[in-house]
Amino acid sequence: MSRVPSGSTVPFTPKPRKRATSSRLSVSDKELNQFVGTLASVRRVKPGAILEELEQSGEGSQLLARADGPSAQRRESYNRPSSSRSTAADRPLPSRSGVSRPTSSASTAQHRERERDRDRDRERERERERDRDRYQPSSSSKEPQSSRSALPSRQYRETPPPETWRDKNGKLPERATVPAAAETEQVDGVEEGEEERLLDGVPLEVQEAWICEDLLFVLQGVEGTLIRYDEGYDPLDEEQASKGARWKVDPSLDPSLLSLVERLLPLASFFTAVEVSMNARNAPEYGMVSHALGSGIRAMLKEYRVLTAQLESLFLSSPNFTLQTLYFHLHPTLHTMSLLAALCLSLEADEAEKDGSDVSDDDDGLGGMAEELGLGGAGLKGLMKSLQAQEGLIGGGGPVLGGEVLGIISEREATMSGDPTASTLHSTLLLHASQPYCKMLVQWITTGYLADPFDEFLVKESGHITKGVLESDYTDEYWERRYTLRDGSSLTSSSRVSAKSTPSLSAGVPAARQGTNRLPGGACIPTFLQPWKHKILLAGKYLNVIRECGIEVKKPGEVEAERGEMAVMNEPKFYKHIEDAYIYANKTLLKLMVDEQELIPHLRSMKHFFFLDQSDFLTNFLDLAGSELRKPAKAASLVKLQSLLDLAVRNPASSSSNDPYKDDLKVVMQSQGLYDWLLKIVSTTGGLTEEGELDFALGDGHDEEPGSKRPEKERTLLAIDALAIDYSVKFPLSLVVSRKTITRYQLIFRFLLHLHHLESALSAMWQEHKTPSWRQNSGNEDMEKWKMRIFSLRSRMLAFVRQVLAFATGEVLEPNWRALEGKLAKVQTVDQLLRDHVDFLDTCLKQCMLTTSKLLGIYAKLMTTISVFVSYQSSLNTALNKFLADPFTESDPSKANSRWTALSKFEINFNHHTKLHLDAVTYNAGSENVALLALVTRLHQTTLRI
Repeated sequence: MSRVPSGSTVPFTPKPRKRATSSRLSVSDKELNQFVGTLASVRRVKPGAILEELEQSGEGSQLLARADGPSAQRRESYNRPSSSRSTAADRPLPSRSGVSRPTSSASTAQHRERERDRDRDRERERERERDRDRYQPSSSSKEPQSSRSALPSRQYRETPPPETWRDKNGKLPERATVPAAAETEQVDGVEEGEEERLLDGVPLEVQEAWICEDLLFVLQGVEGTLIRYDEGYDPLDEEQASKGARWKVDPSLDPSLLSLVERLLPLASFFTAVEVSMNARNAPEYGMVSHALGSGIRAMLKEYRVLTAQLESLFLSSPNFTLQTLYFHLHPTLHTMSLLAALCLSLEADEAEKDGSDVSDDDDGLGGMAEELGLGGAGLKGLMKSLQAQEGLIGGGGPVLGGEVLGIISEREATMSGDPTASTLHSTLLLHASQPYCKMLVQWITTGYLADPFDEFLVKESGHITKGVLESDYTDEYWERRYTLRDGSSLTSSSRVSAKSTPSLSAGVPAARQGTNRLPGGACIPTFLQPWKHKILLAGKYLNVIRECGIEVKKPGEVEAERGEMAVMNEPKFYKHIEDAYIYANKTLLKLMVDEQELIPHLRSMKHFFFLDQSDFLTNFLDLAGSELRKPAKAASLVKLQSLLDLAVRNPASSSSNDPYKDDLKVVMQSQGLYDWLLKIVSTTGGLTEEGELDFALGDGHDEEPGSKRPEKERTLLAIDALAIDYSVKFPLSLVVSRKTITRYQLIFRFLLHLHHLESALSAMWQEHKTPSWRQNSGNEDMEKWKMRIFSLRSRMLAFVRQVLAFATGEVLEPNWRALEGKLAKVQTVDQLLRDHVDFLDTCLKQCMLTTSKLLGIYAKLMTTISVFVSYQSSLNTALNKFLADPFTESDPSKANSRWTALSKFEINFNHHTKLHLDAVTYNAGSENVALLALVTRLHQTTLRI
């Protein structure tokens, strides 16, 4: 805002107008008294001084000569201290509320004390005047004119009310008019209760001076004499005050002046609206961004006040100051103040909508009985509203603060980019308001510390989640949910998640403002930071991991010391700062994981143990622990199994003896069988989700349904079916090898273990079938056919198991592992490394037929048939031995039918499920999983089509 240069110091004394018909001036005593009293009020001097100036001027002396009585006597009557005229002329004219205005636009306590002393003196003078009029009636007749009639009518019809007239709010009545003399009922023919127009008969120059003086007060939000608050406006009503004061101009003002006054009054309304809004938003709950915005606006209001003070000085010192001059200097400010008021109103509008959408005052959730029950209705309703807002049941989300304030300013700046004044104003306010936000952002991306006491920043922290949850959490809470974006967006999807998306990220996202798509508070990310939000999140995340590892990073104090002048957030220089911080944090953490923590050797060790690429240790372990693994899972000894695993792994003849991380292996027992667990997961989630995730916590088996009616033999889980191995890593490698990824490794291990176990069992059955009892001819044709059917079924089962095992190891796991190694050699970010690792495991699960419910169900029944057939080997040996011991008796048709019936059940089940499995694999290979084409080719070569 430009400042007005001070003008001349010549007293502002406009001359009376001349009559158009005569060159001589002719005024009555009443007009002269009103004229002198008005000028004395405007210039704050005694009326006698005005008369002396008029005598010294040429036409002024003729004016005084025309009036009745000598001028000296008139000056004496004006200057006589005992008259009511002198006491009234010693002060400025009282305002319509009865309170005299201070000599400047900002009143002080000293001035108010002086005004109270003057009021008491005036009361004493009036008492003495009434006594003098009562006991010396001839004294007043010696004066050329009554003292009351010499004053302007408003001077004796409106007197200051005493302090006791103030109401309980400290507000004076709008009109406090009492007669100067109680015994006089009429003054100059005007009755007491009649309304009088203040400016009737007042010259245009005086009206202009008077209205200029009033405008200087009104522009500061203070009522004047001619410009008052509108009757329907209450300055104590916050809602009305936030929209700006409404003004009413005295109707007796000259129309030529009224037009300019009405153009300037919106400036006063905008000023009051901005001032009330800034005072309201100064509360602590509005956050640091709102406080910084208020600081920037107050700096502009200070310039505005300086401008009005300069205009007041020019008004008091320059004789050439007019209402046009005032309008000329204030007109540019009018547009700027209107923009400020519109911005403040937009900040308040969302909160007003939130309040309007709340439940009614009578609805307290208890049928209006909250107060009677002593629960405090207002407090209870406030608590219920906040809980509903948090749950997303109502719109809103609290006051406008943080990123939402910056978003509103940037949106208005973009909308009004064609207006140079608006663009400059909003860019300046955005610069001031963004400094606390910028400080939080820079501290986050350079140190990893998050200081956000009012929830204004785009990143939020869940302090209850620590790195300790990595040891038992299936959802990787530490990495995924300790630090998240407030708008709920994830790295896999840049847009905000909906209410039906993954609850881990969208649970804490507040509802959007009603009528807009803008999230409240810190969840609203400014448009100029939207493309950078993920890099901002990851930069701080990476630095947190580095600090958790004990590596020193910058401290917040060092960052503040490096900061100089105010930073502009929406310019390329600041974006480059974000990019550099992200690259530094990413490279530091990646180097820490890959080089110092030896991530790649750890992954190779896990491939060796979980994917059984060199499974000699497993063969030794199954041989050593065969008797223990045939026990029920709850009866097996984990300590014994762990000792046997260590013995097999550390065997010098084993390839695993040279593995540097073999001590990280341990034996665990799962609570459910592999296929039961997978079927429960897949039936709940429908396979892999859109992000390629499986909820492994669902089928953990710790919560059995009470209504389960499964047979006892199905609920008895053998140790071989529940066996799994675990792998322990330290932080920060636990971010890559987390519970979620280890569970995927365990699923693939149990799948391969089951195939290896069945292959070993069928091979053992084949060795047993090479014994003399099975190889020698029994001499019974029916028995020989029965043995050949058993040999054929065993051979087909063994071929099926070997083909599936070869497909899983040679055509799924090994090619995918080579692709993963190639990606890890070129990886640039830690999050890309995490995604590549999880994608590798999900691809292996899918190509191994462990994520499709139809394939999984058929495959589980097929594996169950083979397992039961293997376990039935002892019954087959018993039947054969009985026949060899007593061929005649065992050749009985009933016993022969019993043998064939048991074998036929195995054949029928195996043939049926093999056909179904081949059809399902063929269909999936052509529609969803092309990798299964290799398995289709293998099965066609070995499976008997029936």
